[in-house]
Amino acid sequence: MKRALFASVAVIATAWVSVPVSAEEMKAEVIHWWTSGGEAAAVKVFADQFTKAGGTWIDSAVAGAANARNAAISRTVAGNPPTAMQLNTGKQFDELVEGDLLADVDAVAAEGNWNGVMPAAFVAAATRNGKMFAVPINIHGQNWLWYNKSVLVSVGAAEPKTWDDAFAVLDRLKADGKVIPLAFSGQKVWERNLFSAVLIGVGGGPMWVGIMGKRDAALAQSAEFKAVAVAYKKLKAYVDAGAPGRNWNDATNLVIQGKAGMQIMGDWAKGEFVAAGKVPEKDYGCTVLSNHGGGYMMGGDVFVFPKTKDASTTKAQVTLARLMLKPETQIQFSLKKGSIPVRSDVDASQLDACAQKGMQYVSNTAQQLPSADMLAPPALIGALEDAISQYWNTNMGADEFSAKVAGVLKAQY
Repeated sequence: MKRALFASVAVIATAWVSVPVSAEEMKAEVIHWWTSGGEAAAVKVFADQFTKAGGTWIDSAVAGAANARNAAISRTVAGNPPTAMQLNTGKQFDELVEGDLLADVDAVAAEGNWNGVMPAAFVAAATRNGKMFAVPINIHGQNWLWYNKSVLVSVGAAEPKTWDDAFAVLDRLKADGKVIPLAFSGQKVWERNLFSAVLIGVGGGPMWVGIMGKRDAALAQSAEFKAVAVAYKKLKAYVDAGAPGRNWNDATNLVIQGKAGMQIMGDWAKGEFVAAGKVPEKDYGCTVLSNHGGGYMMGGDVFVFPKTKDASTTKAQVTLARLMLKPETQIQFSLKKGSIPVRSDVDASQLDACAQKGMQYVSNTAQQLPSADMLAPPALIGALEDAISQYWNTNMGADEFSAKVAGVLKAQY
């Protein structure tokens, strides 16, 4: 998005306060990208809560995160914004704040003591110029391994703990030949997500922060980084010919159906297992692979609220911000979505075994690693994504890839 676009927009200034509007006037058009089975069930939790509060939820689901973001941002810049829009936790709304197009949520945040119940990284990711401009709604672990327990049992394999273990299991599955060893969705964003999981699990947390956060070009050309690149490219031998272009949830369903052994994906994949009636630790397993004792890549989703002069819209926005962070809403949403609550003060006893693991990871600050979206601007992430995709899909070697990544890190984004 070009900043010049903002100059042509008439900025609407309003105080984000509770406005006395009758309940029947509250309408909220919400743009989001939650279209899979598990995602749709999760967003319905918010919709139902808003309906109970007396509002009318207008669902504007757009398939594909990039498509939804572009549609919502374009409408906001053009002066025809939705009531609320979904973005990822991180830097995706920087220019909207710079253009004075978003309402801050400071009043509701203070009322709910968000600073006291959220991880500091999530508060920081939602804050610009000392004010919160986004509502973090969940914590997604992005580097989980999901596996079909019966498939692993069929080849005599136990749950892998390290990447070395995982390669050994993948070799068994490939030799057995009955299922796809690694379910994969061959789209750029998921090629990058898989690389991120390998970078953290094989390279370690400091390397992850060094590459994504500090943009350390020298580190990208180190022998340790090249070992990560080799491990990543090795995984291609375990995916099937149908992987290119496949949706992530279709890859997840291959694991659910026992047609594939495992998948590396964020915990939104668990929502698909839940929607299919599968039980963790019985039908499927979950773990985070690491050769270094851990490293939980934390991302998530936020909702932001374009400024408006309309009192009923402001009332709807305030209501949405409050209800999304209610402890019970957090639990019910997490049960459907696969994520864990962003609040630390909820009763987590209702959460399943995989979510309990996630809560344990997040409770240990040494395990917490911010996602790429929290560390780097979209332009840098996009450039790295292009480099990773080229490496995955061509005969490029690790040395050339290393040099390409170093070049991206040196560039001005």
